[in-house]
Amino acid sequence: MLTSLYVRHLAVVEQADINFGPGLTVVSGETGAGKSLLVDALMLLAGARADSGIVRAGSDRAELVAEFDLKDLPEARDWLKREELDEDNACQLRRVVRAEGSSRAWINGRPATIGQIGDLAALLVEIHGQHEHQALLDRSHQLSLLDAYAENDKVLAQVRDAAMQWRDIGARIRKLAGGEDREHRLELLRHELSELEKWALPSAQLAELEASHKRLANASKLTEGITGVVELVDGDSEFALRQSLSRAHAELGRLAALDDRLAPILELLDGAQIQLNEAVDGMEHYAQNVDLDPERYTEVDTHLTRLHELSRKHRLPVGELDDKRVVLQVELTELENAGDAIERLTAQRDQLQRDYDKAAEALSKSRQTASKRLGKEVSALMGELGMAGGMLQVALEPADNDDPDPQGHERCELLVSANPGQPPRALRKVASGGELARISLAIEVATLGKDTIGCMVFDEVDTGIGGAVAEVVGQKLRALGSRCQVLCVTHLPQVAAQGHSHLRVSKHSEGNSTQTRIESLSTEGRRDELARMLGGVEITRETRAHAKKMLEQAQTA
Repeated sequence: MLTSLYVRHLAVVEQADINFGPGLTVVSGETGAGKSLLVDALMLLAGARADSGIVRAGSDRAELVAEFDLKDLPEARDWLKREELDEDNACQLRRVVRAEGSSRAWINGRPATIGQIGDLAALLVEIHGQHEHQALLDRSHQLSLLDAYAENDKVLAQVRDAAMQWRDIGARIRKLAGGEDREHRLELLRHELSELEKWALPSAQLAELEASHKRLANASKLTEGITGVVELVDGDSEFALRQSLSRAHAELGRLAALDDRLAPILELLDGAQIQLNEAVDGMEHYAQNVDLDPERYTEVDTHLTRLHELSRKHRLPVGELDDKRVVLQVELTELENAGDAIERLTAQRDQLQRDYDKAAEALSKSRQTASKRLGKEVSALMGELGMAGGMLQVALEPADNDDPDPQGHERCELLVSANPGQPPRALRKVASGGELARISLAIEVATLGKDTIGCMVFDEVDTGIGGAVAEVVGQKLRALGSRCQVLCVTHLPQVAAQGHSHLRVSKHSEGNSTQTRIESLSTEGRRDELARMLGGVEITRETRAHAKKMLEQAQTA
């Protein structure tokens, strides 16, 4: 559910911060006041192309922020988790469009691509009334909507799982039964495996080999250096460390005889002498055992050289070559036993084909039944919504794929005839924005409770209608609002009266500046706005009374 929308410097809007609640929210205002700016803002947040002309004159950028509650939107939560953009049950979409035309987007405060923000928005909000922005125009969405209407979740999952497993096993069979390529692959595997078995090492052994190489390469430096350190500590010079320490110890011993408070310090020097003696012994032992074996160095150096060559060959770090050896060994074993494996996999694939055919046939029957029922329901609703004689057909066409398809045996196309005598045409080719919006509304009402979108937006859904039909449109929108959040931009009081809440958009001029304001109306404010929509320029007492009655009837219906 959309909980808030913040707009700054968008067209004629200086700044607006709007909170939204559940149910049907209607948006009204004078012609030209900018009612559709809310829809434009949501489109931009849904990834629509940004034009620099949307930035308010005199401003360097427009900023849009929408916040959603994802408590009842598991698909959106899953998407955010996969993209590592999740933030509990909350979601914030933010987009900034600069005056020079560039734009940036964020999801939950983290930078995002326009593609990402569009993919996520498709799970959060569905906009009706603008041709290219309707999910209902997409054939895959139409099929998903039909499956949701028919409650095909379980059988569709069986079809999808069987098809995906069938594909995976087919890929494994092709890999194992590669013909001439198989023999070449076997030869290559044996060669590469022999190299890795000879040179690749587990991580602990590799670390020891590298340490040994470093030690052998610097044996002369180590010998020379350790000898010099021994000379500094225990040489013949009077400045050698051990002799200096002995003299200091003797002198401090005489002083401690005069003042016993020096005794603890004398003990420290005792300890220092012991540690120094141990250090000298250790260094002398090390110097006697430094490995000066050139043959061993050559052997270790050759081993590391071969490892680095294999690293470049396999495009892997040296430390991962032993893991590569294990992988190649598994593949070689599978290929060498390919006959048995292919026979076993073929049997599994045949069984999956039977499982798929059974599930796909059940899915097709369910779709056929549901398509007729959905067509009748939507056609009846189209008549109620001022499109008398209009009809919708759900056409199912065979999928262009002989192999098991995760979506089943067919594809879906919604065909619409808006007027009697007109042949049905694809919904995506319907030209009239008002008709398209009302058809979309009829489909949404017919599939009430089936769509997973949390917020639906209808822009000028009441274009070209009035009177009783307008009231029916409002009632259908209110019914839809009982299941999900609905936003509707309207110019008809019959529709506006049905809202659970009401936003008014108004335009104000101050000197050379024009601004659009968006405000949430109280009960009294709603009555006055409905009276304006009913009465035009002059609002009379009778008009206000009519508006009050419309509100009361709508709220108690």
